[in-house]
Amino acid sequence: MFRGATALNLDAKGRLAVPAKHRDALTVQSGGRLVLTAHPHRCLLLYPQSAWEPIQEKVMSLPSLDKQASLLQRLLVGFAEDIELDNAGRVLVSPVLREFATLEKQVMLVGQGSHYELWSQDGWRAQLDEALTQGDQVLPPEMGNFSL
Repeated sequence: MFRGATALNLDAKGRLAVPAKHRDALTVQSGGRLVLTAHPHRCLLLYPQSAWEPIQEKVMSLPSLDKQASLLQRLLVGFAEDIELDNAGRVLVSPVLREFATLEKQVMLVGQGSHYELWSQDGWRAQLDEALTQGDQVLPPEMGNFSL
């Protein structure tokens, strides 16, 4: 289970040092083999490779002649990169993915249960601002009776 939000820095080469608690969880689930890809909200998704494979299969089973499905395939699968944790517990974020998500030095690693999202600091703040200004409208209709 991946959860929590952590502010991190990319080094000059685009490497991200994954905090020990997250690194341990990723290593247990995948042996350090990960997939990093683009998300339509302009963040990146970091999955253990074993958790990513069924998602990729599902996305690729969509009809390729459907415009929406093709766009999703191009984003999720087209940008997907197999990466590994190095001996220092870092992952390399390619220049293409850094550009897509407008990642600079300061980034946010945000747990989403089965995976992590990697946000630019500005992108993450915009997401929080949007969630806080929408109030009751944040919950999808399926969660109408949800309470904390």
